Amino acid sequence: MIETIKIGRLKWQHIPAPSEEDLTYLENTYHFHQLDLEDCRQMNQRSKIDIYDDYYFLILLFPEFDRQNQFIKTREVKIFWGEDFIITVGKTHWIVDKLFREAYEQEEKGEDFEIGTSDSLLYLILERLMNETLYLLRKVGLELELINRELFSSRAQRIIERLSVTRKNIILLNTVLKPQLRVFNKFESGTIKGYADNMEDYWGNILDYYNRMWDMTEDYGELIEGLSTTFDSLQTNKTNEIMKILTLISSIVLPLTFLTGIYGMNVLLPLQNDNMAFWLIIAAMIIVGGGMLVLFRRKKWM
Repeated sequence: MIETIKIGRLKWQHIPAPSEEDLTYLENTYHFHQLDLEDCRQMNQRSKIDIYDDYYFLILLFPEFDRQNQFIKTREVKIFWGEDFIITVGKTHWIVDKLFREAYEQEEKGEDFEIGTSDSLLYLILERLMNETLYLLRKVGLELELINRELFSSRAQRIIERLSVTRKNIILLNTVLKPQLRVFNKFESGTIKGYADNMEDYWGNILDYYNRMWDMTEDYGELIEGLSTTFDSLQTNKTNEIMKILTLISSIVLPLTFLTGIYGMNVLLPLQNDNMAFWLIIAAMIIVGGGMLVLFRRKKWM
């Protein structure tokens, strides 16, 4: 189903679930390239921008949280951009759907959408997507701060889970944002001319947004690696401390076990007929155990 909004000469068409009939309409009406239409049929495309004489075709990837607000997933934003039209195709990011609904409701009420050119509309879509992505990145940064605060707590299992989830999210952000940087560089470099005048500053602003997002992602990647290394060191140190205590206990118990083992044998032993033998053995065990404790403390092993 093709939904259409007319803003003066500008037409914004939104196709959330393109059918073959919809794609045939686009081919017959706008004469889009077959490869671009084939990209609209498929999912999991790489970000790119195709340049033609009378239109551009963009595939951009932007992150969003899943329904549990835990794992990050990517949404493809596919846009045909011409002089007097913008066409968004496919199951896109919710920001694009929301912006289209806002424009549609304003059109229903007879209100002006305050957008005059396709370049301005594309800039508005990209700016909204960038702002939402920055908000998502700040949430990731907040999660890293919370992990950092709880790093020295005793809830190791919970911290491991949060570290794993956050690392997975940051890796996904990295794989999404890094290849896309060269696409947005084309706007500021002048490779993408557009159709309106004086858009250079706006495209530069979009690139500034994107560079900030990429810098934040790189910083978070370094931070999560540092937190993971610190956490692993803490756990290793705790394990070593536990093993040291267990080793010291074993070292103290070993001679006591040896002594009781000898007097548990069914052979002739010194003092075996003495009524005080039991208490003498207990006293010897206390002296040996106490002596080893004193030795360990002097060596600062405990």
